[in-house]
Order: sequence, then structure tokens, then C-alpha cells
Amino acid sequence: MRKQQFIALLYGWIIVLGLILLTSIILAFLLQFTGMNETTLSWMTLAVGLISLFIGGLVAGIKGKEKGWVIGAITGAGFTLFTFLVQYLGYQHGFSLEQSLHHTGFILAALLGGMIGVNMIKSEN
Repeated sequence: MRKQQFIALLYGWIIVLGLILLTSIILAFLLQFTGMNETTLSWMTLAVGLISLFIGGLVAGIKGKEKGWVIGAITGAGFTLFTFLVQYLGYQHGFSLEQSLHHTGFILAALLGGMIGVNMIKSEN
């Protein structure tokens, strides 16, 4: 893998983790200080994850400038691997079927973001 694509992946992962951290703090405050229930929180976290991974894939695609679907898929797969390792090594739990479906959606969102990101840059011919 070329250096430019690796740097694009790092940008994508940093964006994803930063957005998820920021929105997790916001959602925690909303859960504490409003009447939001845990069912609503579950749907909100799914939406936040999909949007964050789409944006991360988009940024990685823009930075990578080629093979957006590969960069996007690796961005999503890297996030999924990170999540799985934290969950498995930290809490001794694997993914449930529901989590596997969510993470499949996350990878697809990042893949779509990567494809769109590559096509957003102007060709310099």
C-alpha cells in the first residue's frame, strides 16, 4: 500500500474516532439531563455510527485520491476490528448477530463514503 493511501486511512480513522467520541459525550449528556430513553439512544448511536463512518470514508477517499471503495472498506473494517478488539479483549464478549449487522452497515457506509470522496476531487488532466 502506498504511503498516500495509508495516510488517507489514518485521516479517516481519526475522523471516525473523533466524531464518535464527540457525539458520545453529547449523547451521554442528553441521556442524563433529558427524558431520552435507552431505546432512543440505541437508534441514535446507530445513526451516529453510520454518519461518522460515512464521513470518515469520505475524508479517506478525498485524501487517497484513488481506489475509494478499497480505502473506504479498509476504514470501516479497521473501525470494526478496533471495536471488536476492545470488546473481546476488554470485556470477553464477541459480537452478537445484531452487532455484526450494524458493523456490516458501518463498513458499507465507509465504503460508500470512500467512493464518493474519490469522485469529489477534480481530475487534473
